[in-house]
Amino acid sequence: MEKALVTNGVSARSATALLRPGILAFGGPITTSDLHAHHAVQVLRASTPLTVMDASGARHRGTQVIVPADAPHRIDAGADHGAALYLDPETIAGAAADRRAHDHGWAATAPPDTARPALADQVAAVLAALRCDPATVKGAQHSAVTEALRVLPTLVPDRSIRGADVARRVGLSPARLSHLFAAQVGIPLRPYILWLRLRVAIVRVRSGDDLDTAATAAGFDDSAHLTRTCRRTFGLVPTALEPTAQWDLGETAWPCAAD
Repeated sequence: MEKALVTNGVSARSATALLRPGILAFGGPITTSDLHAHHAVQVLRASTPLTVMDASGARHRGTQVIVPADAPHRIDAGADHGAALYLDPETIAGAAADRRAHDHGWAATAPPDTARPALADQVAAVLAALRCDPATVKGAQHSAVTEALRVLPTLVPDRSIRGADVARRVGLSPARLSHLFAAQVGIPLRPYILWLRLRVAIVRVRSGDDLDTAATAAGFDDSAHLTRTCRRTFGLVPTALEPTAQWDLGETAWPCAAD
């Protein structure tokens, strides 16, 4: 039986979810929602047209709808099957989606996913449609960036960790590491750390921890801090961390397209 994962945002009843630094996605039926907003840019892609209303009452209808960062909206008409992506607006993909919504309107017609592909394939298709070039992100990765990516998962449980601490670990100035990291990973260091914390929290909840224990292990002050972060970023409470959900929790940064 498909299970409701998101209760205040895209109401997606689904058994599939995916998390990468800068990307959260759900797959399955997309249902209606109340008016809400979140900092992440949202891309809704469905096999049949769906309708999203903005704060002014304008309706945006298409098989793909992009909701800009922090824009109040509600889903008026959903779809039997689709994918809902939340993209950090500081990533290359998130910034590209936000620009597209502002420049060309929220709604568009995307090729229908009649075969109901796996969620990872749906995410890859959305990112490819944004025409992000991974070559501009990856290139020849600086050794300090490689080392930062290696050590960061072990550092995020420390609530006091800062970019300057990571820079000292890899032998660069904070400004230099910040520039290289954003250019080569596709997401700035600070939001990358936040997304790693969310991953740790999900893994701990899936292993049976309560929210307070999971939040502390992930470097949040407490479950209230985790809840506030989820609400601001995704417009939802941490019910999406439910342990029965089928999560794809790969660690690879995925700023533009599938590896």
